[in-house]
Amino acid sequence: MTRMRRRGIIRRRRFSIGLAIVAGTSVLAGMTDAIGLLMAGSFVSFMSGNTTRAAIAVAEGNIDYALLLLGAIAMFIAGNALGIIVAHNASRRAFAVTATVALLLAAAAVLGETDYATPQLYLTVLAMGAINAAAEHVEGLPIGLTYVTGALSRFGRALGYWLLGDPRSGWGLQIVPWIGMGVGALAGAVMQQTWGAASLWVAFLWASMLSLAIWFVPPHIQKRFAQAVSPHRRKAAS
Repeated sequence: MTRMRRRGIIRRRRFSIGLAIVAGTSVLAGMTDAIGLLMAGSFVSFMSGNTTRAAIAVAEGNIDYALLLLGAIAMFIAGNALGIIVAHNASRRAFAVTATVALLLAAAAVLGETDYATPQLYLTVLAMGAINAAAEHVEGLPIGLTYVTGALSRFGRALGYWLLGDPRSGWGLQIVPWIGMGVGALAGAVMQQTWGAASLWVAFLWASMLSLAIWFVPPHIQKRFAQAVSPHRRKAAS
């Protein structure tokens, strides 16, 4: 076997693993988003929607709801930061992130249908922010796990280039988060209508099974799905 062929096999293997992680996490994001929307009336992973809703709430004079949504946006930002910190302080980066997400979802599920609806919403949003650090890119292709607008835009632009006779490699990957989120949202909506707040336990179980599967991915491959830390940061840490 030639070196070039061996490298091609390794690259396809990494791509397949990354694709599986993207599919699994986007299903989780869609599932949790649908559950959160039906439970609290607010998105937990679609901050564009929450931004628009917050603006409308301000215009209508519903300041309390606007503040709730702005709090959710702040928690989403905090969750993204948390995910990066967790990922870059672990050898199995994707596993560490998904395990953290599972713990946050468990904490939200424990609250059940109680008077703690706002903390439950914020814990879920925090989890959905963190999950984005599980895979920031796959073989150099940028990925958004909890938002599909960017993925659909990249897919559409790549389709345009393909129609112009200038195909871009790996562009089909961009449709995977959208499909995963759609499937997960459908499942989450059905579960929430059937089991109510208890459906968060199913999201926790999905995150746990995803974490277990990712554990068996070699650490050096998990590392490739995260953005590299700058040399300045590494020098400061040392």
